[in-house]
Amino acid sequence: MLGSTRPKLVHQNHGRSKTTGTESTNVDLESTPLPRWDLADLRRSRDAGLNSDRSTLRKWLAEAPFTLAMSAGFFGFFAHSGVLSALEDAGLAPERVAGASAGALVGGLWAAGLDAHEISRQLMALRREEFWDPGFGLGLLRGERFRERLDAVLPVRDFARCRVPAAISAYDVLERRTRIITSGLLAPAIRASCAFPGLFQPAWDAGRPFLDGGILDRAGLAGIAPGTRVLHHHLVPRSSWLRRKTSTLSPPDGVAVLSLSMEGLPPLGPFRLAQGEQAMRVARRGIVDALDCPIAMS
Repeated sequence: MLGSTRPKLVHQNHGRSKTTGTESTNVDLESTPLPRWDLADLRRSRDAGLNSDRSTLRKWLAEAPFTLAMSAGFFGFFAHSGVLSALEDAGLAPERVAGASAGALVGGLWAAGLDAHEISRQLMALRREEFWDPGFGLGLLRGERFRERLDAVLPVRDFARCRVPAAISAYDVLERRTRIITSGLLAPAIRASCAFPGLFQPAWDAGRPFLDGGILDRAGLAGIAPGTRVLHHHLVPRSSWLRRKTSTLSPPDGVAVLSLSMEGLPPLGPFRLAQGEQAMRVARRGIVDALDCPIAMS
């Protein structure tokens, strides 16, 4: 049920960094300092005609170009595709995309030219045997079948031929930092960003191993350029340890972020693919309902 997902909209909070003295924008999805809105409360306010002088999410997205950023979250790409399909149907397509892991997969497919409903169709048709290729190495799966699947479904091979710019986060194992990939071949970049430790073996490029982009950039915001307006779909971690670790998300300076999070999505994984359609449906209904709710702008 939609009510059990508890979607929240969180708007930007500008402050001065105590460590650097520079202006920063912080998005806190779990703790209390930032304004947060439960979707049920927003709906009641809308239906009662309250806060009618405030902008809505739909207006905020329509008034100027925006980037769609999507977080990591294991097999949460089902929910990401639901959000993207709702935006596409509303005529609110992003001018660029950014993401890590699950967010990199959906964002990369859409940037390459697949419409959101085709992405959803491809994901709902996904079967475990299509990416399940165990082999000896630092991870259960070699990742070769996943890469072959990407090559088969991507309409274009190169970032340069994408319809909108895309920024994909991947973890450089040797340098122990996040690399933002914006050029070159698209499939290897997505494969690297989705190399969840333990499940997939590292992806290799130019003699360097890469792992899941969510290792250091779970929010999927590291590739956002200053001066950007961002709608951010954040998959709330199920692990309490990860919740504490990612409780405060810090986008780059000068970035205006509206973040939408949904708790209560069904658990997903390689042995729970059948629940993907439910996650898509819940996420889609959540963003459709949120579009016409008033938002307080700071």
